[in-house]
Amino acid sequence: MNKHEKMDAPFVAGSIDHTQLKPDATIDKFDLLCEEAKQYKFKSVCVNSSRVEYVAGKLKGTGVLICSVVGFPLGAMTSKSKAFETSEAVSDGADEIDMVINIGALKSGDLKMVQDDIQAVRDAATGSTLLKVIIETSMLTDAEKVTACELAEKAGADFVKTSTGFGGGGATVEDVRLMRKTVSDKILVKASGGIKDFDTAIAMLDAGASRLGIGSSIAVMTGAPVDGNY
Repeated sequence: MNKHEKMDAPFVAGSIDHTQLKPDATIDKFDLLCEEAKQYKFKSVCVNSSRVEYVAGKLKGTGVLICSVVGFPLGAMTSKSKAFETSEAVSDGADEIDMVINIGALKSGDLKMVQDDIQAVRDAATGSTLLKVIIETSMLTDAEKVTACELAEKAGADFVKTSTGFGGGGATVEDVRLMRKTVSDKILVKASGGIKDFDTAIAMLDAGASRLGIGSSIAVMTGAPVDGNY
């Protein structure tokens, strides 16, 4: 049996966090995001925290999860501000939180600051809320990627995630493999940024990703032209 056989269209769709994070996105874009998520049975919609309550209302009872980014896209704000944004997002209906680490602190070797920052968000993401930790792989060495993944696991993350899609690079198969190798079986990997076709989606899943962050989800599922860079 071909190892990709199980990765048919419904399987891939069920792995996608259908994403709209553009700063200029108008309300009709979020209406479309929700309709597409319902139609294709995507795992979640992923939005900035200001739109969580709106999309949660639109998707109530559909089974589509609500994902909110936090500290996005730079990760350079205070831990208290990330924790507050997390609390508000969860209160507004977020099922999942995708936070950006403090990249500068990691590259400075301040590992305690990085772990404490993740822990603050973990503590604020109450109940059954999943926490995905974005390490922004395009800005890190392989050694830093490993360290970031280890710190995320120590702080109680549920996923480690490759990229914001706004940091000058996206997911690579090599990074997904490295991250999957680094964390234990208790932690999953999300590939995001630059996934624009079905074959690339399959490659990321085959490398060890369990979730895909995609803004061009319809193009991935249908082969339609890609709109934008995420």
